[in-house]
Amino acid sequence: MSDELQAKFMTSQPFDFDLFVIGAGSGGVRAARVAASLGARVAIAEDRYMGGTCVNVGCVPKKLYVYASEFSKGFTDSAGFGWQGDAPTFDWPTLRDRKKAEISRLNAIYERLLEAPGATIISGRARLLDPQTVDVEGQVFRAEKILIATGTWPYLPDLPGKEHMLTSNEIFDLEHFPKRLLIVGGGYIATEFAGIFNGLGAEVVQAYRGELFMRGFDDDVRQFLAQEVRKTGVDLRFNTNPKSIEPGPSGYKVVFEDDTETEVDAILCATGRRPNIADLNLESTSVTLNKSGFIAVNDEFQTAEASVYALGDLIGGEQLTPVALAEGMAFAHREFGAGGHVVDYDFIPTAVFSQPNVGTVGYTEIEAREAFGKLDIYRSEYRPMKHTLSGRDERSMMKLIVNQASQRVIGVHMVGPDAGEILQGMAIALRMGATKMDFDRTIGIHPTAAEELVTLREVDSD
Repeated sequence: MSDELQAKFMTSQPFDFDLFVIGAGSGGVRAARVAASLGARVAIAEDRYMGGTCVNVGCVPKKLYVYASEFSKGFTDSAGFGWQGDAPTFDWPTLRDRKKAEISRLNAIYERLLEAPGATIISGRARLLDPQTVDVEGQVFRAEKILIATGTWPYLPDLPGKEHMLTSNEIFDLEHFPKRLLIVGGGYIATEFAGIFNGLGAEVVQAYRGELFMRGFDDDVRQFLAQEVRKTGVDLRFNTNPKSIEPGPSGYKVVFEDDTETEVDAILCATGRRPNIADLNLESTSVTLNKSGFIAVNDEFQTAEASVYALGDLIGGEQLTPVALAEGMAFAHREFGAGGHVVDYDFIPTAVFSQPNVGTVGYTEIEAREAFGKLDIYRSEYRPMKHTLSGRDERSMMKLIVNQASQRVIGVHMVGPDAGEILQGMAIALRMGATKMDFDRTIGIHPTAAEELVTLREVDSD
């Protein structure tokens, strides 16, 4: 059958599904599950693993490895509290294999979540044949609506020896623990893994091409975090980037752009991610990409092709699992429910599980000055109570950004233990429009780090 006749045949056939979802990550699974629960005939195709990046090679295993890495500090700190004896040794295979078992358990849960409301799970790589037809390794399905939720994929820079670089997809499951690790990058992933492997006992170098890592965060947060990360033993190197990698008898020789060299056992590249849209055959539709290469959508996640939608990381917004979940929920209710669900992208909180942690919500100081002009800034640095006995040279920082005219708190930033846990509550307060007076009238919980946020009284700057 010719392509023309095949296309004519397909377009004349009834729909197999009301919704066909490509990609079983956080956003895709949520959209599929909710749409099916609302009575839609739903199929979802996945060619790798259920749960996508977050569950398998992202936030879930990364947080487990963060927990593992923090024990080393705890063992050392305990001496100041009277605990005696040698610290236990770390066994990489135990952590790696127990993590695998937990991820397998979560994969099964995701399958059950989809099966319970009646969604059809199809294993394989899906590609579009036309705006309402999908091919999954030879199986052809027609759907009234198609949702693309394939997320993003790690990006490797083009340099000699790049084939020797690892990405976050592989780093969790290495056969052997790398005693010397180079991490290239300065964002979430790079900074979190620097803390993980440093805590597990590796010698870690983190190299970033810019003047200061964690671009997009408040400048005070970035500077303070760099100061504290260096205290942990991570070798932070800014304004530098690898230009070549060569394997050798005892590791990899890395030459940087400033002609300095280092030898390591492994190299983790965390220099960004790109939309995972290869082989989707978007050319068979009117779907377009924006100037950054992400799928372009309107406020309803609809592409330039009326029957094709996209959401999650591959549309280039806030690349966070809870955002993808919210988008999947909103999409399903709008298309198959009573509608009315919209995603509000204001005051999205986020945490970086670096060591120390970062928690943030709202405007950075630079953003706030551009938007509101005059500000009241409240800032505090302090030594956590725990370290008065542990002896560890570690400090925390908190910062409030207040619109001077309205006295509304429009930004909260923290570097220190449990920052992510603390900032979730702050996000609720900021979304409700809390003022500095509301903070001041709130009784603190003593002794905690969080009480610092309601006891800041002295304006740091205007």
